[in-house]
Amino acid sequence: MELFFSLLEEPLFLLFMILFLGSMLGQAKIRGLSLGTSGVLLVAMLFGHFGYQVSSTVQNLGLSLFIVAVGLQAGPRFFRMMRSSGLIFGIIGLLIVLIAAITTIFVSYVFGLSPALSIGLMTGALTSTPGLAAALQATNDPLASVGYGIAYPFGVIAVVLFVQLLPRVLKVDLMKDLKKYADPAKTEASPEVRTIEVVSPKVNKRTLKELRFHKYKSVVISRVIRGDRNIIALNDTVILKGDHLVAVGLGEDLDTFCQDIGREVSSDFTNSDHVKLRKVVVDSEEMIGKNIRELELRRMYGVTVTRMERGGFEFNQNSKWRLERGDVLTLVSSEDRLNIVEKLFSKKTLTVTNVHIFSLSLILLIGIIFGMIPVQIPYLGTITLGVAGGPLFVALLIGHYGKIGPIRARFFQPSNQVIRDIGLVLFLSGAGTTAGQGLVDVVQKEGLSLVIGGALITIVPIFIGFLVARKLFKLSMVHSLGALCGGLTSTPGLGAVNQLVDSEDPSIAYAAAYPFALIFVTIASQLLIFFL
Repeated sequence: MELFFSLLEEPLFLLFMILFLGSMLGQAKIRGLSLGTSGVLLVAMLFGHFGYQVSSTVQNLGLSLFIVAVGLQAGPRFFRMMRSSGLIFGIIGLLIVLIAAITTIFVSYVFGLSPALSIGLMTGALTSTPGLAAALQATNDPLASVGYGIAYPFGVIAVVLFVQLLPRVLKVDLMKDLKKYADPAKTEASPEVRTIEVVSPKVNKRTLKELRFHKYKSVVISRVIRGDRNIIALNDTVILKGDHLVAVGLGEDLDTFCQDIGREVSSDFTNSDHVKLRKVVVDSEEMIGKNIRELELRRMYGVTVTRMERGGFEFNQNSKWRLERGDVLTLVSSEDRLNIVEKLFSKKTLTVTNVHIFSLSLILLIGIIFGMIPVQIPYLGTITLGVAGGPLFVALLIGHYGKIGPIRARFFQPSNQVIRDIGLVLFLSGAGTTAGQGLVDVVQKEGLSLVIGGALITIVPIFIGFLVARKLFKLSMVHSLGALCGGLTSTPGLGAVNQLVDSEDPSIAYAAAYPFALIFVTIASQLLIFFL
């Protein structure tokens, strides 16, 4: 045992011991819930309580890497959503953070909590690690980490329970409700999916190519359901009377198509033949500038493109639409065929990571310099964006453009994930050991107040945010819950919503609200210091 304690005096051994034990704790699940990377924070706080300390340099390095990865990931969607009808979700995200900030001020004054502890509670209640980073920068007080650690578990559990229980309490059929309300993330060019039963004898025993379905303009047949079989729709696929065709297209074209060949029926996608649907991102230089007609994916590979996404919005498949880097195509076929076509759109088949060290270093350097510039806020005072806000703003801007001069910022998702995860655990290990030094004293003194305060900062924004989404913006229950999870930056909450409904709509609403909430909670964490 003496050997173990002596080894803890070695900085690298201490760091990796915290990461090891913290990741083990984070992976443990209770009823499907886990602490994730916050397990590192809790273990680090325990080590900090016993006097062990991770270097502040390690903490700031991790913070910078994590913040830049978050900014690069959020940048493309953040600015595009500000110019679209998806701004509604951004407003909901802003409102949730604003309500949380006001509730934090109330909790701070009622329970007599310190500014750092109060702001830490808010970031934990919103499960926002970037917010915690900004709070530590603004307050220069490790108590922010204590507040975060106490409020975080309730912040996770409360959102998951809310989204699971609310539809049951209100007795809402989520799919019927979704069809009833307008979708703010859809455009006039957004596709619909319908299942149509073949009734017309003119269609019987003819192939898709012979039927010339292209006369219906936007309509694409993705699969043919015959009894309990799912058949991939190819040009030589024979259509029989009684078949169910899964058609994707614009509403008006689908109406005409349905009138000509049969009638609409309820969708039954029981899939014993393993027909798959996959979203593929266009990244290959060879694919950029080409259109779907030139690629002949259906004839050459047996793969159907049913819809396309650009800038966060879905559009109907258009064979003449020139592809751009970052477009997302929805493909339908068998898994082996989809694997082949996905490689066509990938930048390099053998590329695992594309981290550009020169670009990453330059983004960090510019961000840190930018964060040191004083910002004058009228009637309040002067703040600096610091190591958290500066790199975040610069990464958002560069992430939006993708490339500025020699700086390349569109890293592959696995690359961005590695940078983010490594940065996050390094930051949490340092923040945790610093916070752990005063943890016991704070809990003994303010224990009940911290629990009640953290619960209020979570619960009040949840209910008000939902009411605004539902009553003011007239969103469906699915979009309201998705936007709520995004505004609270709750990925576990989104997972719970996705289990309730077989639809991508919760993820679309979450993805639209999340970047706004991410930025606003970081800003609020720094501005709250003037009001507490």
